[in-house]
Amino acid sequence: MIKPRILVVNPNSSISVTQAIDSSLDELRPHLPFDIATATLHEGPPGIESQAHIDGITQPTVALMKAQPAQAYVVACFSDPGLALAREALTVPVVGIAESSMLLALGLGYKFGIIAILDASVRRHLRYIRTLGLENRLAGDRALNLGVLDASGEAAIERIVAVGRQLRDLDHADVLILGCAGMGQRRSILEEKLGIPVIDPCQAAVQRAAGLLALGYPRAS
Repeated sequence: MIKPRILVVNPNSSISVTQAIDSSLDELRPHLPFDIATATLHEGPPGIESQAHIDGITQPTVALMKAQPAQAYVVACFSDPGLALAREALTVPVVGIAESSMLLALGLGYKFGIIAILDASVRRHLRYIRTLGLENRLAGDRALNLGVLDASGEAAIERIVAVGRQLRDLDHADVLILGCAGMGQRRSILEEKLGIPVIDPCQAAVQRAAGLLALGYPRAS
């Protein structure tokens, strides 16, 4: 029997980021009756770090989804690029990792904090959070000031833990969100060191897509 497919699309061209996403999803695969696959937008930038990057990959991201049939899709970039366009163009559930992780955070704590990659990312996050109407649940959004590829490297762990501690102790966040698709493998060490829930946004989005499919929804709202 062929399993329904959830395709997780990395809109940047870095294979290492796609591999990090895929590895973090191994935790879910034994527990979900779906084929969880990943794909890379090879014409995208190495890291999505500006509004220009987002604007440039919106159409190609949706085109990649159309070219690779699945029963649900995940946009694996924390700016959720192309999410609205994909939902308009496709008739199956499409979820973004930022939206999904914030919705999950609402059920895990009262105030969530986001670990962003750059200061410019924080500004984009705040615009998006206001669009979602969740600004009253945001404790803080603090940047590592590392690029996408640097943030996924081993040397970034101490910096990620330090920013997480600031969000917990100074901003009073009681749940943390990793604000980059490639940082999911930091979830366990952060929870161990900080003692509060930490959300891998790609895991959150796949779980949300799986829930929509299990309930028989043909389209995400």
